[in-house]
Amino acid sequence: MTDTTLSAREAPRLRGRVLSVASLAAAALAVAALAGPRSGALLLIGLGFGIAMEGLRFGFTGPWRRMILFRDATGLVAQMVCIGLVAVAAFPLLAAHPTELIGADAPVGYAMVGGAFVFGACMQIVLGCGSGTLVNAGSGNLVSAVALPFFCLGSFFGAYHLVWWTGLGALPVAVLSGTDGLALTLVALASIAGIALAVAEPGKRRLPARLWIAALVVAGLAVLHLAIAGQPWGVVYGLGLWAAKAAVALGADLSGSAYWSAPANVERLHESVLTDVTSLTDIGLIAGAALAAWWRDGLAARLTGHPLRAWIAIVVAGFLLGYSSRLAFGCNIGAFLSGVSTGSLHGWAWFAAAFMGSWYGIKLRPYLGLEARR
Repeated sequence: MTDTTLSAREAPRLRGRVLSVASLAAAALAVAALAGPRSGALLLIGLGFGIAMEGLRFGFTGPWRRMILFRDATGLVAQMVCIGLVAVAAFPLLAAHPTELIGADAPVGYAMVGGAFVFGACMQIVLGCGSGTLVNAGSGNLVSAVALPFFCLGSFFGAYHLVWWTGLGALPVAVLSGTDGLALTLVALASIAGIALAVAEPGKRRLPARLWIAALVVAGLAVLHLAIAGQPWGVVYGLGLWAAKAAVALGADLSGSAYWSAPANVERLHESVLTDVTSLTDIGLIAGAALAAWWRDGLAARLTGHPLRAWIAIVVAGFLLGYSSRLAFGCNIGAFLSGVSTGSLHGWAWFAAAFMGSWYGIKLRPYLGLEARR
């Protein structure tokens, strides 16, 4: 085959890729024109998250699974590196701008810990956390595409009932801050990375270059998000908001929910999604993953095992992902990455409960028809 033939075959594909990039850039500019430069910037940040996570295969569910099943520490260590990099920038930013910036602070309580445990189990059933489900759906994964609308629905109902659940009891919000707080956070992250490396199998300890790059890029984008949005990166709120907007459009009365009837949420329900921080980055995340998959010509994952039982499990787990993440005050991004990197102790409680839940979720997969029994 000649170079000329190769060029002739590759040219249409290359033109399509360039066109897709141009279209997304034009969309971001349109958002900037309609909703302001800040909204356009947040959409582009979300796009960057999607491209980095899909293109460099950086995530949370898969690395936890590989750590538990195969003692592969690389992905988990990359997460610790990423969170540490965000913390190094976020702690001083929050200290210098206490009125303009807020951290991902939340209390540790029964509902929060239980929600994180359920979330950890369900993310292994779906093979996607909050950001992972968006990335996988954007890249053409049919399982995540089916789970996503139920994730949105679960997030909506979890928020609807949130006040009741938090009423079961919770500790006061505890936040690390200042130089001492940052030092403790970095020591804790390094300790987890060290433990993971110590128990890892030989040959599964050295991070490939793509994970170093991904950790740096995702951390940089997360810091930009904090500076531009005034709050840490989150995922779950936007998904619940989409379902709430749909409910209102269908004539539902949400005044019975203390959460959705709160003034700030009522305002968001009646405004464009282009004014909501989390919605913008969620949309960008999906679009960025789609672009990365298209550029790479990636293929969608296929469901294996017993079809009916497996699909029922995906639907139920998708709903529970959304519901439990509201009770846990976020997913791997909003609670873990953003919580820990801004000093909230609930981020550590979330990590412990969700990692334990992941162990059980992995064990459940064969019984749900999602993979062959070992």
